[in-house]
Amino acid sequence: MSTAVETLLSILDLERIEHNLFRGMSPQVGWQRVFGGQVVGQALVAAARTVVGRPVHSMHGYFLRPGDPSVPIVYEVDRIRDGRSFTTRRVVAIQHGRAIFSMAASFQVREDGLDHHVAMPEVPMPEDLPGEAEMRDYFLENGPENVRRYWERERPLELRPVNLAHYHSREKFPPVQHVWIRATGPLPDDQDIHDCALGYASDMTLLDTALFAHGRSVFDKDLQPASLDHAIWFHRPFRADDWLLYAQDGPNTSAGRGLGRGLVFTRDGTLVASVVQEGLLRIAG
Repeated sequence: MSTAVETLLSILDLERIEHNLFRGMSPQVGWQRVFGGQVVGQALVAAARTVVGRPVHSMHGYFLRPGDPSVPIVYEVDRIRDGRSFTTRRVVAIQHGRAIFSMAASFQVREDGLDHHVAMPEVPMPEDLPGEAEMRDYFLENGPENVRRYWERERPLELRPVNLAHYHSREKFPPVQHVWIRATGPLPDDQDIHDCALGYASDMTLLDTALFAHGRSVFDKDLQPASLDHAIWFHRPFRADDWLLYAQDGPNTSAGRGLGRGLVFTRDGTLVASVVQEGLLRIAG
C-alpha cells in the first residue's frame, strides 16, 4: 500500500472521543485551509460510525467556514432518526468552537426494486490515456506553482483527464469534463470506506468544469474559488480503488457562483453515484 493511501485511510479513521463525538486530523501538506473533500469524507465516516448494516444513500452538506489544517476537527453526530428502512444523521464539524461544515446524511437498508441508469459517455479507457508518470511530467512542466507542488508529492488518488487542453489554454471550451479517478493503492473490503473515499474525491475538478466556458481555472490568481455546498447520491456499490469515470458538466455561473454536476460510473458503465456542487467563483476586485 502506498504511503499516500495509508495517509488517506488514517485521515478517514476518526478517533471516537465520546458516544457521538469524533476527532479527525488533517495532513500537513502546506495548504492554507482544509481540503473540502476531506471534510466531506470525514463527516461521512462520523455518521457511518453510528449506523449498523445500512449503507449511505445520500448526503447534503454546507461549507460554512474555511478549515484550519493545523488543528483537529471535531465531528458531532446527531442521531435524528432510526426508522425501519432509513436512518438519518446530522453532523456538524467544529474548529475553534465554531461550525465549519454541516451535513445531513441518510442510510437505507438494501432493497430490490426498479433498476435503470443512463449510459456512460463514450470516452477512452484509462489505459489509453497518459499514465501517472506522463501526467506528473506534464503538470510539472506546464502547471502553475501550486499545481506543481501538488504533483511533486505522493497522492492518494490518481486522476486521468480525458482531455488536457483546458490545463494549458485560455481558450473557452464547453463546460464538460471527463476524468478517470481511483485510489493509488488497495482499500479495505468495507463499502463505507469506498463511499467515504468517493466523498473525498468528489470535491476534485468539479467546480473547475464550470469555468471552462470562460477560459478560466480555479488556479487563476485573481479568482476566489471555494466550495459552498455539496451533495452526493450513492446508487450502487463500487470500489474506489478501481477506475471510476467522473463525468462532469458546469451548467451555470452567475452571481459569483458556479454549479457543477457529476455522474460516477464504473469502468463497465454502471452508474454508481451522482454529485452536485455549487461553489464560490468570485473575481477579486
